[in-house]
Amino acid sequence: MPPGFLLVRLLGILILAGSILLLLEAFARFALQGLGTPAPVSPTRYLVVTGFYRYVRNPMYVAVVGAILGQSMILGNLMLVLYAALGCLVSHLFVVTYEEPTLRRKFGDEYAEFCANVPRRLPRLRPWNGRVDHDQQ
Repeated sequence: MPPGFLLVRLLGILILAGSILLLLEAFARFALQGLGTPAPVSPTRYLVVTGFYRYVRNPMYVAVVGAILGQSMILGNLMLVLYAALGCLVSHLFVVTYEEPTLRRKFGDEYAEFCANVPRRLPRLRPWNGRVDHDQQ
């Protein structure tokens, strides 16, 4: 094993663990605050703009790709990097062709403001502090 590979593996473990925590937090937020699920058949009733959603609009997709990249680093498997790239492409196409138009129709100006302030995939450095009034929905 090359000397630097241990550090790469340790970084991969950290990335994988962080990605799993991010994914679990985002799922819980959908259920507890949005009162729904990530599945299109049972969507959230409320727009979720707290937690990691203050940094990036799609933390679940970011977490899944992070988990794949972390595994790639742990296993030293470059094919997993290609798999992560494919995951990025597929999720991007789903987001721009289905998810975003659906959320624009459902949440209107609130979603437009969220999109204007929170990036789709690369997280902000500082959290967005916009508020959404769920009583208005």
